[in-house]
Amino acid sequence: MTQNTFKALVLTQEDKKTIATIKQLTVDDLPEGDVLVAVEYSSLNYKDGLAVTGKGKIVRQFPMVPGIDLAGTVLESSDPDYQVGDKVVLTGWSVGERYWGGYTQKARLQARWLVPLPTGMDTQTAMAIGTAGFTAMLCVMALEEAGMTPGSDKPLLVTGASGGVGSVAVALLAKLGYTVHAVSGRPETESYLRGLGATGFISREEMSQPPKPLEAQRWAGAVDTVGSGMLARVLAEVDYGGVVAACGLAGGADLPTTVMPFILRGVKLLGVDSVMCPLARRKQAWERLVRDLPSNALQSISHVASLEAVPQLAADIIAGRVRGRTIVDVNA
Repeated sequence: MTQNTFKALVLTQEDKKTIATIKQLTVDDLPEGDVLVAVEYSSLNYKDGLAVTGKGKIVRQFPMVPGIDLAGTVLESSDPDYQVGDKVVLTGWSVGERYWGGYTQKARLQARWLVPLPTGMDTQTAMAIGTAGFTAMLCVMALEEAGMTPGSDKPLLVTGASGGVGSVAVALLAKLGYTVHAVSGRPETESYLRGLGATGFISREEMSQPPKPLEAQRWAGAVDTVGSGMLARVLAEVDYGGVVAACGLAGGADLPTTVMPFILRGVKLLGVDSVMCPLARRKQAWERLVRDLPSNALQSISHVASLEAVPQLAADIIAGRVRGRTIVDVNA
């Protein structure tokens, strides 16, 4: 077994405070698993920000290597589905929370967590997409399966549009022919969102106002990444028979609404989970991302950072200062 050292971002806890440190490890330090992967890229998601800063109850056992995403090349495998040299992607499965994750140059993993890198995609592109983009694709698929099609006289709304999930959702929906309006708390991101395909812009302040049980019908449907009061307003404003795919709780885990949108307008609220998503659906979503996500959108959405930059970027994403997708080059 390879004994050379490699670097990883390791979380420890001192006096109930989370400490993030770059450390040198060997493969013998890694947890058990049936596939050893040379990690090429990871990414930064809101959940990673919570884990690294310790501001959310994400990590419960220490030490922990965070990072809920990774993409790389198989170095060793005892599983017949993966051979040395295979390119793989991992998102979810509580990796980076309960199990060591992607902020490392080598990771030992369970084969069932992995997805073969789809044809037509490289590992950097996969992490430009990451959990955020994968979740956005699952939201789009949920809307489609509930009967949503382009051509409505009302636009689709995307909340938290300047974030990772929101940015990819805007780009996907616009590419598929929907009219997309975007909610963002940062007016300076309007040109960025317009470049992704949004044609209308709503302020966070407007969408954060407590709604009546039913408001004027403004939206054919929505992708909501925020939750709480904003999701309540979205539901109150969705058109008769409309569909909302909900996947986030950046604004809170509560939902201060009534049953009125559901029983008087037939609105559908669909929960979208990317963590425990079955393998077949994962493969379907990744194949759709190859086909439906414009490559030029990824260029404007993403930027690359080093492993050493992750602690500061984690604080920035929690504070709402990170736009789009941050790719983590663990070998930089």
